[in-house]
Amino acid sequence: MNKLYKSLILTITILSLHSCSLYKKYEREQMWFVDSLYRRMEITGDTLSAATVAWDHMFTDPILQEWIQLSLDYNTDLNVARHRVQEAEAALLSARWALLPGATFTAQGGAPGNFSARADASWQADIFGSLRNSKRKAQAAVEQSKAYQQAVQTQLVATIANSYYTLVTLDEKLAISKRTMQTWDENIRTLEALKRAGKTNEAAVLQAKANKLNVEASVLTLEKEILAMENSFCALVSIVPMPIERSSLKDLEFPEKLSVGVPAELLSRRPDVRQAEMALAQTFYNVNSVKAAFYPNLTLSGAIGWTISGGTAIDPSSMITNFIGSLAQPIFGRGANKARLQAAQAQREAAAWQFRQSLLDAGVEVNNAVTQWQTAQKRVELDKRQILNLQASVWNTQLLMKHGNANYLEVLTAQKNLLQAELSEVSDRFDEIQAVINLYQALGGGY
Repeated sequence: MNKLYKSLILTITILSLHSCSLYKKYEREQMWFVDSLYRRMEITGDTLSAATVAWDHMFTDPILQEWIQLSLDYNTDLNVARHRVQEAEAALLSARWALLPGATFTAQGGAPGNFSARADASWQADIFGSLRNSKRKAQAAVEQSKAYQQAVQTQLVATIANSYYTLVTLDEKLAISKRTMQTWDENIRTLEALKRAGKTNEAAVLQAKANKLNVEASVLTLEKEILAMENSFCALVSIVPMPIERSSLKDLEFPEKLSVGVPAELLSRRPDVRQAEMALAQTFYNVNSVKAAFYPNLTLSGAIGWTISGGTAIDPSSMITNFIGSLAQPIFGRGANKARLQAAQAQREAAAWQFRQSLLDAGVEVNNAVTQWQTAQKRVELDKRQILNLQASVWNTQLLMKHGNANYLEVLTAQKNLLQAELSEVSDRFDEIQAVINLYQALGGGY
């Protein structure tokens, strides 16, 4: 018996030396392209890194903040994601408990004065890391579910902000169109007075009226788009259709300078990248668990029990005790284990490719958002200069027309160009806002 015990210990020691790799934790591989994922913006002392800014500091409009908070409390997808985290945490707790011994207690009564009881305990010695790898896999699943929750929240915040700013932009376009209608009313009155004075003709008046009708049609279209957007916004925040309170475009404030930080920050801040990496970690531990199936399982079990007969006190001689150690080595299932190992290794390689691709996709999105933001800023500056010139042009042509030195076509052209320039400025301003939203989302939502 002593020799058998020593042989068992020797066998376990040798197998343990061969299975050291089963205890290793997941480590991120070196990826040469990380530092060149995106071009860095010029960093100055007062530059704000969008990667570290939470949504309530990025979107400072107090009305928008109230809408976002409402959606975070009641959005269905986000609440589902929160429960998925709780589910994963429960699975992790179960995996942790599996590392501890298990015990049962049974008691039985028979004829008067007869009683028996028994306590059993067993513990699977996790020598080759099967249970430990299962626990680590569950931990990675928890982190993956948390990353998914963060991804849903970031997407929700970005969608709410984008819808809110779309409404603000439509409001500004509607205001411009209504101002333009008033201008056309003035032009029509001026042209009718000039026609009575013999300085122009009916064609000029009709053309001015046609232009006003065109703007009126645009006003109706904008009002329809605003109503539809308000209804979509209400559905997004889970409320009944109603007018949406909002600020005006001129009152909005954003950081004048933004940076994208260090490319490696995407590894820890971007939720979809973290999701992909935690999926890779799970496949890593799954491979280890499958490998552990090639090694024996050592289970230690014991029992203690006693009987009472005729109401007498416990007699030590009636105690039943045993202690058993069992070592189970797979023999005939080796082929099935090899097949499972090949499948697990293939899953790990596929997850590794998906992780790398998630990083590349993140880099592309950051590059696009930065380029969009920089381009929109430059376009807004050009729009402002163009509008100043066109406003002066409209004033001059109207003045010249009143004195007979310009025809109505010049006035119509100048007014059309000014309207188009003002609408273009609003569109470019909205494009700049969208770029900030896209950059916020591409860098991980300030997580």
